[in-house]
Amino acid sequence: LAKHEVAKRVIGQEKVVDLTMNALLSGGHALLVGAPGLAKTRLVDTLGIVLGLNAKRIQFTPDLMPGDVTGTNLFNFQTSEFTLTKGPVFTQLLLADEINRTPPKTQSALLQAMHERTVTIDGVTHTMDDGFMVIATQNPIEQHGTYPLPEAQLDRFLFKLDVGYPNEEQEVGAVLAH
Repeated sequence: LAKHEVAKRVIGQEKVVDLTMNALLSGGHALLVGAPGLAKTRLVDTLGIVLGLNAKRIQFTPDLMPGDVTGTNLFNFQTSEFTLTKGPVFTQLLLADEINRTPPKTQSALLQAMHERTVTIDGVTHTMDDGFMVIATQNPIEQHGTYPLPEAQLDRFLFKLDVGYPNEEQEVGAVLAH
């Protein structure tokens, strides 16, 4: 039923939808690779809505810092104490949009959370939410301003899925559906 609902909004990507849902059900993460405009972000948004998951999105940019992903301790002047401000990784379904547009140091903060299901902030380890899953999108490496994910970090993903262009019939269906 969920697959059918997702397919209503993500047209022409049946294999990608199937494998992404398999990753979700098996506790893995998925990397979606393809040019902009192929419904990668829409797939993740739709999965969150259809499955009722707490979902967040990080737009990876060249100036994104590791603390923007994991969170940080901020000083509260009213209480004279530090309080944890959790980053967007503290969710069930995280869309890491264009993960390869940010420098390796920030990539590694997310990849550590994916592997260990924990985040360490100022020496204190915090556990991720139950069912934590990352679906990352990656632009083709040939595009200007991208940083390749090292092979050693690609093993954090259960699937690396190439998202291709739909055929003409599927494109017409997508236009008519919206």
